[in-house]
Amino acid sequence: MFIRSAAALAVATAFALPATSVLAATPKDTLVVTWAIDDIITMDPAEAFEISAGEVMGNSYDRLLRYDVNDPSKLVADLATKWSVSPDGKTYTFELRPGVKFASGNPLTAEDVVYSLQRVIQLDKTPAFILTQFGLTKDNVKDKIKQTGPLSLTIETDQAYAPTFVYNCLTANVAAIVDKKLLMSKETGGDMGYGWLKTNYAGSGPMKLREWRANEVVLLERNDNYWGEKSKLTRVIYRHVKEAATQRLMLEKGDADIARNLQPQDLDALASNKDIKTTATPKGTVWYFSLNQKHPILSKPEVREAFKWLVDYDAIGATMIKNIGVVHQNFLPVGLLGASTDKPYKLDVEKAKALLAKAGHPNGFKITIDMRTT
Repeated sequence: MFIRSAAALAVATAFALPATSVLAATPKDTLVVTWAIDDIITMDPAEAFEISAGEVMGNSYDRLLRYDVNDPSKLVADLATKWSVSPDGKTYTFELRPGVKFASGNPLTAEDVVYSLQRVIQLDKTPAFILTQFGLTKDNVKDKIKQTGPLSLTIETDQAYAPTFVYNCLTANVAAIVDKKLLMSKETGGDMGYGWLKTNYAGSGPMKLREWRANEVVLLERNDNYWGEKSKLTRVIYRHVKEAATQRLMLEKGDADIARNLQPQDLDALASNKDIKTTATPKGTVWYFSLNQKHPILSKPEVREAFKWLVDYDAIGATMIKNIGVVHQNFLPVGLLGASTDKPYKLDVEKAKALLAKAGHPNGFKITIDMRTT
């Protein structure tokens, strides 16, 4: 399977989007995907925190652990074959898979894993918080993440956490393992290869990055050094195509295999085309609205509750996100720890009015809304 993992972090959610894709056909050893990939700003897993980059890295980098793409509630081995936590809940021990090589041909050892995780803390880019929240800092990381053998290492946290939480954080892209020897050879001014890795590759996953041209294309090729099952695809091409109508046209002409951003009307139009198939799987992408808790009105509990009763969930499910998403009334997407599929809310204007009156706004109020356009 090509997609090993997808973006797994979200802030808040009103509507959860499955990874709805429409498939056609190009050469058998090449997969051409049309997708809006203008969110990619770097190819360094220590910095990348965007959805598109997350998918690319999910298929080109290994981690200690990863979640089962068919059941995100389950963790599976990746580079680590054994893992355990000490009785006090603070020291995590990992044993690595022997014989693994990076795409460069360099052997992958515990030294690379320790370097990769320490590098995240030392660079301290946006996604570093996923690891620093466990008490890891620039000052202590060399003492807290240690190599204990050629294929073994330990990670020490500042206090006991739920092990499932720690392990899940280690499946994130920021915890991807990079080729220390390669990056050290590309280092400039002590940057740990940061400048070079922005547009290059230093991983060990089933695919390797051949080229990235911002707002244009990402080209992946099969990594023949990969330790696991080799990809049946020789190459994967992500073409940046912003407009859904253009993606649909490319599908119909056979210029693309998969379209990732089709809208309900496009899917309806393609329904009668027997050469094109639709597939959908759960994904961590969400559409949501959030209320600024520093605002004197929006911070009132009754106002927050009123908003929940002012959304026509059924209408949105039947129109705006038809065939491309599902209604989900929980903070976390399905598959993440703590997620719930309960749906206690529905459109009820009278109930919302009563709540606003209780909050001291019987005639409502005016507010400016900021909205993302991409």
